[in-house]
Amino acid sequence: MYKVLITDHLSSVGIDILNKEEDIEVDYQPEIRWEELLEIIQEYDAVITRSRTPVNKELLERAKNLKVVGRAGVGVDNVDLEECSKRGILVVNAPGANTVGAAELTMAHMYTILRKLHLAHQSMLEGEWNRKKFMGEELDGKVVGIVGLGNVGSQVAVRCKASGANVIAYDPYIPREKGERLGVELVDTLEELIKRSDIITLHCPLTEETRGMFGKREFELMKDGVYFVNCARGGIVDEDAMYEFMKKGKFAGIGLDVFSKEPPDDRIRRIFEFDNISLSPHIGANTYESQDKVAIKIAQQVVAALKGRFVEAAVNAPFAITQELKNIKAYLELAEKLGDFVTQYGGGHFNQITIEIRGDISEHIKPIEAYVLKGYLSKILDRPVNIINAPYLAKERGIKVVEQTQEEGKVFKEFIKVTATSEDSSLTVGGTVFYGKFPRIMLVDNYWIDIEPEGVILMFENKDVPGVIGKLGTILARHNVNIAGFRLGRLEKGKIALGALQLDNPLNDVILEEIMEIPEIIKAKEIIF
Repeated sequence: MYKVLITDHLSSVGIDILNKEEDIEVDYQPEIRWEELLEIIQEYDAVITRSRTPVNKELLERAKNLKVVGRAGVGVDNVDLEECSKRGILVVNAPGANTVGAAELTMAHMYTILRKLHLAHQSMLEGEWNRKKFMGEELDGKVVGIVGLGNVGSQVAVRCKASGANVIAYDPYIPREKGERLGVELVDTLEELIKRSDIITLHCPLTEETRGMFGKREFELMKDGVYFVNCARGGIVDEDAMYEFMKKGKFAGIGLDVFSKEPPDDRIRRIFEFDNISLSPHIGANTYESQDKVAIKIAQQVVAALKGRFVEAAVNAPFAITQELKNIKAYLELAEKLGDFVTQYGGGHFNQITIEIRGDISEHIKPIEAYVLKGYLSKILDRPVNIINAPYLAKERGIKVVEQTQEEGKVFKEFIKVTATSEDSSLTVGGTVFYGKFPRIMLVDNYWIDIEPEGVILMFENKDVPGVIGKLGTILARHNVNIAGFRLGRLEKGKIALGALQLDNPLNDVILEEIMEIPEIIKAKEIIF
């Protein structure tokens, strides 16, 4: 008999799913006090929480029988994932359950600012009847620019198209086929989307790449009279820059559900003084339907986890690494870094990843594949990615994964090669492990090279002529960046060469721009492991 403790409020439909299982006993205590929880947690095999209950080390130390933590929602900030993993406790959540709710809230904000509904409502409450004051605009015929064409962005696209809008989207990690299926034009750059859009709506995760994505430069590029909606994450937008452009009259209307600090502080609340802004307190998931979906999904995940079935929404490693996998630990590390390299160096709209494994390690193709996908996806998603959910997430994003195995290679006995392809681009990267301990990237496209995948690496393609390395060194020295190592690969003397500089310090945009101004440099990209 499995005992499940629910420590936060959960829709009854989820509780019903648990109660229908004959070997599961449910204890529903949504208002349980922390001290009491610490006393009884040792009795339970699973706990289901929301954000109220901290699943921290203190709790886990007492949870002697705990096998599963279910987070009824997407965020797992209140769960110590590392400690759970160490103790072999599986953590599951409920991603995607609030997709429709978030999309519909976006549309509500969009229509509100287009038609000034919030202002008309307030005017009526004050006893006014001023029809001329509230002349608005129609969504029909507008160019709507969607930043992030994931689950929510796709649903917003469908609704905007149904209203007669022309929809474009920017998402460098979504295959073009998905845009075609939705009837959405995928543009190549964020700048193009900003310049063309009458309405801009954000639906991307908050990652290091997207943090502060919309600031002074982006607001300057927007059309005068643009409409701007953010129901994604607050940190994507520089609210200080937004405030300055609101004072200039840049926006026809703004809709916000999320803020960089919640509840907003006085600095953020400055933007509330403008009457063309529609506000809500982070309520994208606050629908009865969304809460039912969250409850259903988390209950199903907890049941599956307790009974040893496949769990699609795991957010940490669900099992201790076996001795056999420990023996190829360095190859698993290499696999993850190959996937990471593809994302950082290749970018693009890759819709197929082919993983070719040579030698005896080919019998471990499934875990190697999972580590490649984990590396590939980790930097582009704001949810935890691990070896369990990485294949599911790849499938969800429309990425086809192809497995290939061969006998030992001609150059290296054991070798992992990853080829990422899309309609108009491809990237191949491969590597091996030296002495069973040291991962090395040995192949980038057709170039044989030897790269230690650690720290900061400047990858660059250049015309194979004298003086290029000297020019690079001069720029780096001027910015006090030390070169720790250098590797070069080339196919033919005097043609194109591929270089890799191991650096002691990260670069910045200024340095990269100077490097790209070197006439012989074709491409330069900073890779950070």
